[in-house]
Amino acid sequence: MNTVAESWQGYFPLAIMMIVIASWGLYYFLAPARWREWAGAGLVQAFIIALYAEMYGFPLTIYFLTSILPIDIPLAHPSGHLWATLLGYGPIGQSVEMALGFIFIIAGLIFIARGWTRIYYSGGDLRTDGIYSVVRHPQYTGIFLVIFGQLIHWPTIPTIALSPFIIWAYVHLARKEEAEMVGRFGRSYAEYQRRVPMFLPHWSDVQRAIAATDKP
Repeated sequence: MNTVAESWQGYFPLAIMMIVIASWGLYYFLAPARWREWAGAGLVQAFIIALYAEMYGFPLTIYFLTSILPIDIPLAHPSGHLWATLLGYGPIGQSVEMALGFIFIIAGLIFIARGWTRIYYSGGDLRTDGIYSVVRHPQYTGIFLVIFGQLIHWPTIPTIALSPFIIWAYVHLARKEEAEMVGRFGRSYAEYQRRVPMFLPHWSDVQRAIAATDKP
């Protein structure tokens, strides 16, 4: 078992690389400025570190589960696809779990990137087109999708524990931002609120946004 553990820990340089890349993307695309934004970003940062430290570093969740439950989880890297491992679905289940998780992760990254693009080129104006015609907070929706995808792909006890706090932080932040937007844009934003959902898009709107050419 020690040999297997050492082999797992041999991925640690990859853990550092993934933490650096994901953290850069977090701060580049979200660009926190105020303390509430930094609080949300800090929770996501903790999620990133906890995720990749276990994925490519030390399998804390597997050690913990095997120490308190009467189950035998092989100390091998594919066992980190925990839902398939616990349910006994084997390599095929692990592949399905990973593919399903990646669908949500990629969708989330698209929401984050397109939301950032619209804001970057907005010039301070109210944007209600493109991805903002699908949801009012595409970047936060993207964060939720990425987190959900990672919880499917590679669940760990720390990331599961952090997820509700991240969701609460960004829902609270979105409400504060919307109060400011109503004060700034008045009836225009109130009408936008009535027409477009906050985080969960209508499927017909998603299809329309995918089909449309999304130019800044």
